Amino acid sequence: MSTNDEGAAGEPSAPTRVALLLIPGFAMMSYASALEPFRAANTLAGRPLYTWRHISPDGRPVEASSGLVLAVDGGPGEGERPDMLFVCAGGNPALFDDAATFAWLRTLARQDIVIGGVSGGPVILARAGLLDGFRATVHWEHAPAFAEDFPDVTLVPSLYQIDRRRLTCAGGVAALDLMHQVIAEAHGAELARAVSDWFLQAHVRPGGGGQRLPPRERLGISSPPLEKVVTAMEGQLEEPLRRTALAALAGLSPRQLDRLFAAHLGTSPERFYLSLRLDRARQLLRQTGLSVTEIAVATGFASGSHFSRAYRQKFGTAPTGERRERSV
Repeated sequence: MSTNDEGAAGEPSAPTRVALLLIPGFAMMSYASALEPFRAANTLAGRPLYTWRHISPDGRPVEASSGLVLAVDGGPGEGERPDMLFVCAGGNPALFDDAATFAWLRTLARQDIVIGGVSGGPVILARAGLLDGFRATVHWEHAPAFAEDFPDVTLVPSLYQIDRRRLTCAGGVAALDLMHQVIAEAHGAELARAVSDWFLQAHVRPGGGGQRLPPRERLGISSPPLEKVVTAMEGQLEEPLRRTALAALAGLSPRQLDRLFAAHLGTSPERFYLSLRLDRARQLLRQTGLSVTEIAVATGFASGSHFSRAYRQKFGTAPTGERRERSV
């Protein structure tokens, strides 16, 4: 993956050619975090270490999730071949379906190009068949659907993952952490540290770091037993743990557990657990082709009717209605 800083004769090597494939609805934060470190590396090195081109699936300007429209340099296959390509996607990347783009990505992979995906980008790479047999990560929002759709990919809940010539990143500011590693491997740790300092990145996180805040920070809870129970719930949605098992996990009686949830979260353990499962179901409905029955089973519902009633009560629409809205 690394690029030598100097050629064989001691002369500076040619700049690394980076291509950024922008999928409609891509996230600006992830895109900027992936591109700006290359610009800063050029500035700090005093010479062009990287050049870049922007590509869209149809070669026309592409709209980000924020509504901002970016001009591009062309479409797939146009211009010079890149040394490194990053797919930037957001929104619901599972809806992107362009055979020509997928074929082009596979062509680059056969040419041994370094290929990365940022935020929802790993979904695009997986749909092109480029992550089978690789370790990869993806933004936590897409992870449940990703795991269901791509069983041949080893999904890890990390900030970024580098496996041979595949780079995947959860997105957001995690792309800054990934690019620190990319620049360090190509041009040395000193330059990489200078780039991080440029962006006020006081702490560079390792790739294996977790994506989400722990429950105590994310939910504003200060009880270690409650945090332990919530973590267990989030990790066990397909076969929900019984109330007595959750209480035992926290070292409490079921009644004490009820009081803990009421005091810190204003709800009962059962309602909180149900809400987690329904949120997961909604992600799967929006981002996978799994049937409603399969999604009900994957989120711990014994019957489709119970699932539909609970879903409608929380979201105001039936699961089939959610699926229809996704296809609009």
